[in-house]
Amino acid sequence: MRAPRIVTFAGSIRTGSFSASLAALAAKELALMECEPVLLSLADYPMPLYDGDLEAEQGVPEAARKLRDQLARADGVFLVTPEYNAGLPPLLKNAIDWASRAKGEGDAFKGPVYAIGSTSPGGLGGYRASMMLRQTLALGLNCLVLAEQVMVAGAAGAFDSNGDFKDTRAQERLRAVLSALIEQAALRAGLRA
Repeated sequence: MRAPRIVTFAGSIRTGSFSASLAALAAKELALMECEPVLLSLADYPMPLYDGDLEAEQGVPEAARKLRDQLARADGVFLVTPEYNAGLPPLLKNAIDWASRAKGEGDAFKGPVYAIGSTSPGGLGGYRASMMLRQTLALGLNCLVLAEQVMVAGAAGAFDSNGDFKDTRAQERLRAVLSALIEQAALRAGLRA
């Protein structure tokens, strides 16, 4: 029986992005677990701002189709968001909006189980952005989103030179959330009884 395929990516492509650091750490942890980890970068999926007129004239961009296909092939997705002005970054929202418009085999949003991570240099750890992401995924796209999530406050000092968390409790929390994601993804995909 195959291992569950878990995709992870960040809603930021900025050099030194805390969210990208968390996504990379998650991929590193997933590689040690019973799953097939896939780390993506939205830099590899450039898309224009979503515009219904543009979609009507030119269709869905190829990058949106490719991202949608990656999500549709996943059993689980660990999605990490930074917090911009107490909300979601436009890059992430735009990618989700375009991917939701693309058609293809499987369902990118009702198929995989989703888990959320968030980062912020502030004290709330991206909590407000994570709630907006949860609303978009669960209410807007009818995704199954785990209650457990990873929030990294003080993200500027949270990672060591190897990309691991400095705080062992944060590392344990990440592992627990990823384990729950693998378990739920496997159950939903019928890979485990």
